[in-house]
Parts: sequence; C-alpha cells; structure tokens
Amino acid sequence: MSLRDRLRAILETRSFEHAITAVIVINAIGLGLETSPAVMARFGPLVTTLDRVAIAIFVVELALKLFVYRWRFFANGWNVFDFVIVSVALVPASQQFSVLRALRILRALRLVSVVPSMRKVIVGLFSAIPSIGTVIVMLVLLFYISAVMATKLFGGAFPEWFGSLGASLYSLFQIMTLESWSMGIVRPVMEVYPHAWMFFVPFILLTSFIVLNLFIGVIVNAMSEATSEEAHDEREEILRELRLMKQELVALRKERREVPDASGEKG
Repeated sequence: MSLRDRLRAILETRSFEHAITAVIVINAIGLGLETSPAVMARFGPLVTTLDRVAIAIFVVELALKLFVYRWRFFANGWNVFDFVIVSVALVPASQQFSVLRALRILRALRLVSVVPSMRKVIVGLFSAIPSIGTVIVMLVLLFYISAVMATKLFGGAFPEWFGSLGASLYSLFQIMTLESWSMGIVRPVMEVYPHAWMFFVPFILLTSFIVLNLFIGVIVNAMSEATSEEAHDEREEILRELRLMKQELVALRKERREVPDASGEKG
C-alpha cells in the first residue's frame, strides 16, 4: 500500500473525523474566551497557544488532503469551504486586515463540514432555494402593498412609523415579528384610527401565521427530500453490493462445477 493510500485510509476514518471535531470545538471555546479581559489577563498565553496549535492542526489536515486528493480536493465544495475558512486565519493581523481577526470565529463553522448531520441540513437548505425564492417574492409583494397602504392611511398622524415607504416597511417588519406590535404601534394608532385593526390583524395573519409558516414548511420538506434521497442512494449502494456478491457466488459455483475431481469427473 502506497503512502497516499495509507493517508487516505487515516483521513477517512471516524476517529480522525472525531479528533478534528474536538479541535474545532476547543478552538471555538478559546476564541470565545479571548473576548473576556479577565480570562486573557490570567490565561492569555495558554489561550493563544491553543489557538496556534489549532491553526497548525487545520493547516496540516488540509495539506494532507491536498496531498492525498490532489486537484480532486477542490471538486468537493466542503473542502473548498474548509480551505477558505482556514486561509482567513493565516492572514496577518495587521491594521489593514484587523477586521479579519473578528472573522476567526468562522472557524467554528467547520463543524458544518465535518459533522454529517449538519451537512444534511445545509444540503436541504440549498435544495430549497428555488421554492424559498417563490415564498420570498410573495412576502416582498405583500410587504410592499401593505407599506404603501399604511403610508397613505397612517402616515399623516404617525410620520415616525409610517411617514415614508421605508419607515412603513420597517414598522411592518416589527409588527410581523410580533415585537411590541400591540402596545408599541397598533394600539397608539387605533387611538387615532379606531378601525386600524382591520388593516393590522389581516397583515399579521398573512405574514406571521401563513407566509412564514409556508417558508418553514418549504425548508422542512426540502430537508426531508434530501434525507430520503440520501437514504435511497444508500439502499441502491447496498443492492449494488449484494448483486456483485451474487454474481461472485454464481461464478464460484460455476468454477466448482467445471473443476474435475480426483477421479477425473467434474464435480
């Protein structure tokens, strides 16, 4: 077995995957501790050392994968994702690139690429993008129509909330999230316009309880389809292996029948 084959066998083991996951978790905790002045004053050198060790492990891991898979490494989107995340950590933390120090916590996102269950979630989200786009267009259209109506109906008495199209859009977004929508916006408006509930209640029902739930339903359905497709692929792979085993057994039986025994007769 060549060196590349041995390294490939190591990289594809569960133990190696679990070890990298543990390093990512420890590194993410260390980056969180860096935000505490008290912790850094007491354990600063240890936290910094752990961070450098983690970066070194990530670099070695990627170097091994590049050596093993060569250009096929970049054919896998998750490998490219890991490569970009680790590369950000290697940019010098000078004044010009100081903002990148805050992006080091993105290394925690590597958990998405190394944990299979998380990868399924991301695959499901991406497969749901076409349907999500349709729902988003519906939501944007509903918001635009409602904002124009709210500006014309309530803009004169409440310019801070509905004085312009932008202000109306933001106020309606707050209402959709159900954040202080009643006492903060709707009830004051109803003191001036008693029938304003006829506008706000249908808006909340349409956005918060129908369109957003439809949005969630599309994502859940896409994730379910992605999981079912993966399970189907696994079943097909098992069936393919069983067919190969059957063919090998048939071939062995055929060879056994054709091989003559000690008396010169075929078995």
